[in-house]
Amino acid sequence: MYPVQSKTGIKEGGSLSKEPGVRKMFDAIAGRYDLMNRVMTMGQDQKWRHFVVAKAGDPQGGLCLDLATGTGDIGALMMKTYSGARVVGADFSWNMLQEAKKRFGNSGIRWQACDANRLPFADNTFRSVTFGYLLRNVDNAELVLREVHRVLMPGGRVVCLDTTPPEKNFLYPFIRCYLKYGIPVLGKMIARDEAAYAYLTGSTMGFYTAKELESIFIAAGFSRVSSKKFMFGTIGVHWGEKPAYS
Repeated sequence: MYPVQSKTGIKEGGSLSKEPGVRKMFDAIAGRYDLMNRVMTMGQDQKWRHFVVAKAGDPQGGLCLDLATGTGDIGALMMKTYSGARVVGADFSWNMLQEAKKRFGNSGIRWQACDANRLPFADNTFRSVTFGYLLRNVDNAELVLREVHRVLMPGGRVVCLDTTPPEKNFLYPFIRCYLKYGIPVLGKMIARDEAAYAYLTGSTMGFYTAKELESIFIAAGFSRVSSKKFMFGTIGVHWGEKPAYS
């Protein structure tokens, strides 16, 4: 078993949290989440996940945490890529975890329902932590990254896959049109939830730029932070390390 640490709740300031609504949204779209991802990214999402796993590196038998695991793609790919990897797949959406268990129930992944703001794991537990589409859905990205830093072993790697606002170049009007109109229409047709994918557009356009997010990783204590963009600059993968002396 992996080490578990009990923690008291962390109180935020007076602002209303968006996270309960986000949890409800992901619970609602869990059954068609994978199909929608394939369609709206034109199949490119699988390539990004391979890039995430490559950046995380071989844990050499150590524990890996796939946070915001969704339906389990990144965690399952980690198990397939690195023999001996031991993966914990964690998410705050119960329905997403049920879909992950249906897809990868025999993979050896250990599933955990948890809140990314208060991870139920001991300090210095994991060789790597990966997550997809987590940070734009939380109230405080730096707080979450500090929790990730805490549970990583010294020298461990964090790899983050998320959307990022497109740069304002000649492609910007077309990309914005697709995000604002195309994705919600696809969400209505495929996931039967237009509002959820309208939220996706808003959370993408209002999220940190890739450089701003790099600065938040550094503020949370990570070193050797870098990033790479995909899909016309609308997807960013960020990575960094917990210093070996931590």
